[in-house]
Amino acid sequence: MLTSVKSAFYGKPKPDEERFKILDRAYEVGDTFWDTADMYQDSEDLLGKWFKANPGKREHIFLATKFANKVDEQGNRSVDSSPEYARSAIQKSLRRLGLPYVDLYYAHRLDGTTPVEKTMEELKKMKKEGLIKHIGLSECSSESLRRACKVEHVDAVQIEYSPFTIDIERDEIGLLKTCRELGVATVAYSPIGRGMLGGQIRSPDDFEEGDFRKFAPRFSKENFTKNLQLVDRITEIAKKKKATPSQLTLAWLLHQGDDIFPVGLIRPVVVMES
Repeated sequence: MLTSVKSAFYGKPKPDEERFKILDRAYEVGDTFWDTADMYQDSEDLLGKWFKANPGKREHIFLATKFANKVDEQGNRSVDSSPEYARSAIQKSLRRLGLPYVDLYYAHRLDGTTPVEKTMEELKKMKKEGLIKHIGLSECSSESLRRACKVEHVDAVQIEYSPFTIDIERDEIGLLKTCRELGVATVAYSPIGRGMLGGQIRSPDDFEEGDFRKFAPRFSKENFTKNLQLVDRITEIAKKKKATPSQLTLAWLLHQGDDIFPVGLIRPVVVMES
């Protein structure tokens, strides 16, 4: 399982010491494909501190980060996948990480204005310069992926995929089919349904203040009861298999193919279960 170093959105960031323990544990159990983004609050800074404290371990970590989602000082969000912003973003990310390169660099979103070909040309340049090793797209369409691959091979597409969200399998979307046709790995984020399929969230009130899930449709009072029925069904099956709901859900996802890579982490217990 990939480890998502996400200090934002899921409540307030924990103290560095506590988060270092999570990273240490992930490394110990072999979760060495680490995923973050420049918009995940101080996650890149945190990783920079961890790498500085553990200089011999960087070579064993496959590190992915992302650009294009922007959040200003007032908290307003926008998307910018222009070549100029991509160049500025990678330079800032590398400074925060204290590294000369990242292994995988995603366009977190496409802005709908910049042609994907322009974005890919810039990522291709970064790859030639040694700033990034591989190229990824997140939340892209099948059509955008095809266009992107005509410029340079896309190594990974990150998309939500779990028993809650199987949209990429649908014929009219065709993203999973296109990924397999073009030899692109599928990195599945929120594999346990943003934590709900772990079986420990029983009410919308279980979320901390500041947790974005409080405002997500899936966790609204109108939808929560119905979604909880799926969680209870998975929990029931997991008990028969002598597994946790998280383990069963991840096993289901991994069974979808060797080209599916789940990514996600909120608490140390998730690392230990995986």
